[in-house]
Amino acid sequence: LRLDIFSDPVCPWCLIGKTHLDRALESRADHPFRIEWHPFQLMPDMPKEGAGHVEYLAAKFGGRERALAMMQNVAKAAKEAGAEMEIEKVTHLPNTLDAHRLIHWAGIEGKQTAMVSRLFRAHWREGEDVGDHATLARLAGDVGMDAAAVARLLATDADADDLRARDEDARK
Repeated sequence: LRLDIFSDPVCPWCLIGKTHLDRALESRADHPFRIEWHPFQLMPDMPKEGAGHVEYLAAKFGGRERALAMMQNVAKAAKEAGAEMEIEKVTHLPNTLDAHRLIHWAGIEGKQTAMVSRLFRAHWREGEDVGDHATLARLAGDVGMDAAAVARLLATDADADDLRARDEDARK
């Protein structure tokens, strides 16, 4: 059975949900699911260069104190779920279109879930910019993809229009 998941590597609730899903699937090694990850940009209007984490949330949710309180609540929920998150390391929110392109390419190579996991870890535990091309190419290499080929693809607009359209379709 195909299990379609719409997710974004910078969505904390997606990480928490993936943690629950991983635990459930690990408890049933013979599960019938084939997972496919689909693009859903949490912040589709994020500028290409991204934005500061706290600053962006403060502007979106009505002030710095409210943003910090929300981040604390997310960190608490993550801990309760067993999701490894070091929210204080997350200083930058990227535009995730290129991360979604990478997830798509990883799917072609049968490495999609590994790539999604690596992106979550890079953003939420290591505080890396998962919108940066060099970072994305290195992360692709971490899961066994050809980092140089990924870097070449990221330097183009390959599949960008398709991923934008898929993201927009998911929103509808």
